Amino acid sequence: MNETLKQVTHIDNVRLGGDEKSVVIIDQTQLPNRTVYLTLRTPEEIYDAIKLLQVRGAPAIGICAAYGIYALARQWELWDYDAFAEKFHAQKEYLNTSRPTAVNLSWALNRMEGVVTANAGKPVAEVLDLLGGECRAIHQEDIAMCRAISEYGLRLIKDGDGVLTHCNAGPLATSRYGTALGPLFLGHEQGMKFRVFSDETRPLLQGARLTSYELQQAGIDVTLICDNMASIVMKNGWVQACFVGCDRVAANGDTANKIGTSGVAILAKHYGIPFYVLGPTSTIDLSCPDGDHIPIELRDPGEIRETWYIEPMALPEVKCYNPAFDVTDHTLISGIVTEKGICRAPYTESLAALFQSHR
Repeated sequence: MNETLKQVTHIDNVRLGGDEKSVVIIDQTQLPNRTVYLTLRTPEEIYDAIKLLQVRGAPAIGICAAYGIYALARQWELWDYDAFAEKFHAQKEYLNTSRPTAVNLSWALNRMEGVVTANAGKPVAEVLDLLGGECRAIHQEDIAMCRAISEYGLRLIKDGDGVLTHCNAGPLATSRYGTALGPLFLGHEQGMKFRVFSDETRPLLQGARLTSYELQQAGIDVTLICDNMASIVMKNGWVQACFVGCDRVAANGDTANKIGTSGVAILAKHYGIPFYVLGPTSTIDLSCPDGDHIPIELRDPGEIRETWYIEPMALPEVKCYNPAFDVTDHTLISGIVTEKGICRAPYTESLAALFQSHR
């Protein structure tokens, strides 16, 4: 692997602070023009980092939350188990409200709380050590999952293909290779060439600021396009596959991802282009029957009117509708790529089989 590619695919975007009482993240709102690291020490700082998208991407949010709740617990110096468990639960519930759609957030926090409840009555010092091991395990498992997803996803494209992607699901949003971008990084590492079209992804421009940044830094051919240009590049025959990440996958295969993803899937269906969703099994929520049951986060209207502009682009009286995500119907999805393999329709069967085989 060349040094530039290694730096991109192994980016240290979320890590535990050296004192184990803080979390250190790259502030993704500052990219691509500045690389700024933030040290998070308080519940409010961790909450805001997730809410304000300083850390974003479903897997990265889960890693940050796991490290965060452990770092906070290290600060408390509560040695009575019941008092410790009560405070842990309260802090976990608080952090869990920072963003509602990405299931990795609650998945990671529930997993950390499971360590506390499973070791009831043990010395708090011992519970803290177990929590430290668990948050590190969540991170290491994500690294392994990203590599496996990348290998499975690479089977779906060939040398010279054009790939369109939406939002950002690379190393910044996960760990190491990423999910939706992982096959591109892995293929590039093996000498393959791709032409990538990166949707800018309004209104927060994750595709422009983050995806095009990661790909360009790695030496992968990337062309930035406005979201409403996806149709013409597909019509021109420049796209052979669409790769997107996911924040929650329902039991029937309906998938929540960054706003605009469902439109890309509809266009891909029209032009006969396969549309793939790539993500770890931790984003699959079998308790959620379909997309109608996925909560959709509504964000500040100012992100549409004002963010990134010197002056507002709409009058303050103009109403704005700003959902962070939309749901892509399972009938538009050619396959869901996980670290355990590629699921195909009917997804009610193939997704459930992933967990049955694991058990």
